[in-house]
Amino acid sequence: MMSPVPATPGAPAPFWRRASQWWLVQVKHVLPPTIFFFFGFNLILFTRWETLQEQGIPFTNFFAATLLALLVGKAVLVVDNLRLMHRFDGAPLMQPILFKSAIYWLCVFVFRLAEFLVHFLHDGGALDDFPNFLVAQFSWPRFLAIQIWLMVLFLVYVTAHELNTLFGDGELPRLFLRWHSSEAKLTRRQRIRLLARLNRLTEANPVEVISEKGSPAHTELVGILRELAARPGENGNSRVEQANP
Repeated sequence: MMSPVPATPGAPAPFWRRASQWWLVQVKHVLPPTIFFFFGFNLILFTRWETLQEQGIPFTNFFAATLLALLVGKAVLVVDNLRLMHRFDGAPLMQPILFKSAIYWLCVFVFRLAEFLVHFLHDGGALDDFPNFLVAQFSWPRFLAIQIWLMVLFLVYVTAHELNTLFGDGELPRLFLRWHSSEAKLTRRQRIRLLARLNRLTEANPVEVISEKGSPAHTELVGILRELAARPGENGNSRVEQANP
């Protein structure tokens, strides 16, 4: 029996594997905005339901809120692939937040109008009659009220996304969910001091001296790297705090 031929190390992965990896990347990109807007829209609908419930008016629109959240998630996925979205990456944080929120809002505005156009054509309307329908019969107050809430939610979402990108992917949830505020402040202060020590060490010693095992500079470098890699609250951090008052 012949032994199977081993795969070439540089051979490309099978198409199904590359397709599944691409699909997982897209799903991971779509999930955060979809989940955020799903809860945001249903919170808005809940407050509206509470208001109408006092007046005896039945109101349920959970399915529409879910579809709208999926629509927003799809819009975010499409828009984020545009080069235009990176125009203000180096500007102060306020500019990319406002710019991206406005682009998202405008895209969802167009998508929602396109959705109404599809329903209008499905109900037997003609394409030429759609502008007249928008002017005479379309519920602009309700449409614009949802758009206003969309802008508020987009501002919140984009602000959180930009802060997470600024601090490092996953750092913002860690600050909110895992670290105590005192530990986070202490860690930032300690890291700044350790980086300052590292800068002084590289200025005072050439690379050859730092690379030599057993030298004081190499020992200090290893100690700094250990402290930088230590988790918040470990004893090593407190020693650095005491050594650098």
